[in-house]
Amino acid sequence: MTPLEFGKLIREARKRAKLTQEELASAAGVGPRFLVELEAGKPTIQLGKALRVAEMAGLEIKLPARGVKTWL
Repeated sequence: MTPLEFGKLIREARKRAKLTQEELASAAGVGPRFLVELEAGKPTIQLGKALRVAEMAGLEIKLPARGVKTWL
């Protein structure tokens, strides 16, 4: 997954949750500029903050090893 793809997932989840960028940023404890840059796919975003935003947007992140099949 690229930073751009991750940002797109965040944006889609935020919109599904009917949150503005300001609302999600506040709920995640980050600044609005951070969220704008995250959704734009900035590659140097801080991982901890990005994960907190994803959680507050209602996303669950699972990282299976490459080549390992996961059963849902």
